[in-house]
Amino acid sequence: MAHPMFTIWGRLNSHNVKKVVWFAEELGLDYVRNDIGGSFGYTAEYLNKNPNGMVPMIEDRKVVLWESNTILRYMAAEYGGDRWFCAAPLDRALAERWMDWQQVYAEAQRLPFLSFARTPCEQWDMFAIERGIDECARQLAVMERYLLETPWLSGEYFGIGDIPMGVYAYTWFSLPFDKPEFPAIANWYERIRRRPGYAEQVMIPLT
Repeated sequence: MAHPMFTIWGRLNSHNVKKVVWFAEELGLDYVRNDIGGSFGYTAEYLNKNPNGMVPMIEDRKVVLWESNTILRYMAAEYGGDRWFCAAPLDRALAERWMDWQQVYAEAQRLPFLSFARTPCEQWDMFAIERGIDECARQLAVMERYLLETPWLSGEYFGIGDIPMGVYAYTWFSLPFDKPEFPAIANWYERIRRRPGYAEQVMIPLT
């Protein structure tokens, strides 16, 4: 069944935009995406709606919403049904905790990503990059421990809790730096890679 037109604002080389576009694909939403932010800049109209000057933002009928993980929760509740927005508060919380956990992880991965994707190699600060990789590894060890016992971050089935870290996993595995191996995360990542929306909207060249 077609849904009302759903507009996503944001450039696709943003991790946070990728989350929303990938989830729109998973939900089968009828949506359009407009490039904005980064090299595309911001219009006065956009900044009037989202004064943070960041992406993504969505417009869904009369709703204007920003903050990527909040957008994911809204999409799951509005369009996902019990498959994506569990009726049981505990089951929902156990999945959604990884959405908040991702925000801390993102800070650790920020410098290695920006160095590789957006900084000439002769300007790399390898000491700082190695510290970032070490911090990523420290945090990913927590995720590895969980995935050794549960197939998905959302529990027994792929769900909303897997979306944010799924986006960051692509960057982690794409970084050309030495890093420790996490077999359970690698297995989880390979299963995510098979999802069509992920392959099309997330696995694009890092820029």
